[in-house]
Amino acid sequence: MAWTDRFRRRPRSSKPAADGYRTGSTRVRASDKVDEQHLRTWVEARRGVEGFVEPRTAVSDVTLLLVAHDGEWTRRRVPSIEWAHRFCNSYQIPSYDAAVVGIPQRMRDYNRRRKQQGL
Repeated sequence: MAWTDRFRRRPRSSKPAADGYRTGSTRVRASDKVDEQHLRTWVEARRGVEGFVEPRTAVSDVTLLLVAHDGEWTRRRVPSIEWAHRFCNSYQIPSYDAAVVGIPQRMRDYNRRRKQQGL
């Protein structure tokens, strides 16, 4: 291989990746029923939950961050931004655009407490 071959564009495959899609050298896994079931179970087991919808990035698909009253949290991939808001509405959970409002301080405090406890 000549050193100039490194700069040539390689033809893109028209076939999508089987388990998600590729962004550069990163493969992004699509959301699935396991993610949805985890979110449902998590919401039903906690109180004071709020949803923060995080947009798609270069390394991650759309995610839904759920934060409970004490700062405990979980994050999972979801099919779309609209799906995330509908999910929150179905459980009467307020949902926010995380790119606009950020993440709540109680989540950062929860993470700090866990780190101090060595967990």
